[in-house]
Order: sequence, then structure tokens, then C-alpha cells
Amino acid sequence: MSTFEVFRGSSEGKIVQDTVTRSVKPHEVFIETTHSGLCGTDEHYLRTGQVLGHEGIGIVKEVGQDVTSVKVGDRVGFGYTHEVCASCDNCTSGWDQYCREQKLYGFKDLDNGTFSYGAVWDSKCVYKIPDGYDSVNAAPLMCAGATVWTVMTEYGVAAGQRVGIMGIGGLGHIAIKLAAAMGCHVVVLSSSESKRQEALDYGANEFVVFRSGEAAPQDFKPLKHLLLCGSAAVDYISLVPLMDTHGSIYPLTVSMTPTPVPLAHLNMNGVKIQCSLVAPRRSIQSLFEFAARKNITPTVMTFPMTVDGVEDAMQKLRDGEIRYRAVLVR
Repeated sequence: MSTFEVFRGSSEGKIVQDTVTRSVKPHEVFIETTHSGLCGTDEHYLRTGQVLGHEGIGIVKEVGQDVTSVKVGDRVGFGYTHEVCASCDNCTSGWDQYCREQKLYGFKDLDNGTFSYGAVWDSKCVYKIPDGYDSVNAAPLMCAGATVWTVMTEYGVAAGQRVGIMGIGGLGHIAIKLAAAMGCHVVVLSSSESKRQEALDYGANEFVVFRSGEAAPQDFKPLKHLLLCGSAAVDYISLVPLMDTHGSIYPLTVSMTPTPVPLAHLNMNGVKIQCSLVAPRRSIQSLFEFAARKNITPTVMTFPMTVDGVEDAMQKLRDGEIRYRAVLVR
């Protein structure tokens, strides 16, 4: 049995420290959490009473009898998916009943999260961190980094293509760095001039001031891919003129409010709106390897992993004061 401290949300919207005791099953590991990223998704689940967090880094302290992929002492990442079946890497049955009911952040396993001093996780859902890659930088890759990396590796993004990044925030700044390191021609679209130099420093080739709902800038060369990393409220009609024929738009920040989709405009230009699942395991592991090899790190602010530290970080996130990912450090 493993007993550890955790930080839950509450119906009042406050952070509550609690104690959890869990047994380690044969396929599981107990991880002593050292770092956790903070994500906008955590705000969505703040009032549910669950243990928050899905961008964890820690040290394996105990392994179940069937675990062979990691050992005690390994430094690992753990995130949105808590548990999967044994056959995912070779699955031929598609999104089956088990997959639909797997343990995901915000859905099941509500006593486990990365805002914690420990967690019990399926060993198939933990990822070794490359030696020399700092844990404070690794934490945001578990969700923010994995979200943009999955788009770049699953949907045909290639070196030399014009790749647009709309929004320079928690997702967008990592997307710029990754796309630039892949050899893409990176075009950043932002609502003001204030972040121009920062975007160029991160690797952007072009910086364009553009607000959703406005006309496309004159002489704008079309994009093959456009990652929406800012506000969830976008006017898709205004985005279509930015796109190349058969280009793809990826909405990576979403809300529960219905979004009008201008099918006629999309059809006339062969433009696709491509959504993305939770990052697969192969994507997360390849991201760590790529980031370590290319020395790509997110821009972070750190906070102590205490009730006050979590509250402070979440309030700054609400106020738009995080540049660009918050990381809780034990």
C-alpha cells in the first residue's frame, strides 16, 4: 500500500489537501511526484472534487510484479491517460469498449492526479525522461507539448511547409519552437504587435497581426497547416482565406459552446478542420526524444506544490499572467 498527499479541487473552487492510500497492482507503479505542469483543463475540473493535474514528472518508487518497462529509481512522466489495455500498440479492433471507458483525467480514477506528492499509474502510461532534460521543462510536454506535437507528427506536417501558429501562449509558444526545429516555415498570427520579437526569437519566420473575424492581410501567402492555440472562439470563415488548397486547420483549444462550421467555404477551398485525440504513447515518447536532441524547452514559471502555490498559479492563469506554462515544484 502507498499513502501520499494530493491536492483536490472543491465545490467552492478552492484547493484542498488530502491523503490517499492505494495498493499497487501487478501492472502499476508508484511514482513520487516532483513536478507538475498546470493546464487550462485543470480549471475546468476545479469544482469536481477530483485530484487535479495531468502533467506529472516523478521518480518510480515501487513497481508491480508484472512491470518490466521501468524500474525503481527511473525518472518518468505521467499524464492525461492513467490506464490502457495491454494491446494498444498492436490493436486492430479500433476504438473499442475498453478504450471508450479507459481512465482519463476528469473521467475516472479521480483520486489520482499530478498535483500530488505521489501517484499510482499504469506502467504502460509512464514515459522515461531523457538524461539531462530538466524535469521542470519536461512537465509541460506531457500535455501542452504533446498536444501540438501530435498534430505535427500524425497529420503530414513536413519540413519546408508553411505552418501557421495562431496564439502565442501555453500551447502556441511550444508549437513555434517545435515547428521551427522540424524545418517548417513558421508563420505566427497574433492579435497585436506586442509579441513579435518573442515569436521571432522562438523560431518564427514571419509574424502577422491578425484577429479572427478580420480580412486576410494583403499579399498573404497561404498556409498548409494552421494550429489554433489561442482563444477557442474563432470565426472559421475568416480563416479559410489564409489556407492553401487542401490545407488543414487544427482547433487545439476548445469550449463546450457550439461552433458554427462554414461548410460551403471549406468545400470551395478543400480545407479540412482536423481535430486530434489525446496524444498517443508513441507521440509522447518521441516528443521527449526530439526535445532533448534539439534542446527545445518550454518557457515556464515555477510555483511551490502547496495549497497556496496551486492557488497562486491558478489565479495567475485566470488573469493571463503566466508566461507561458506554470510548473508546480515539490
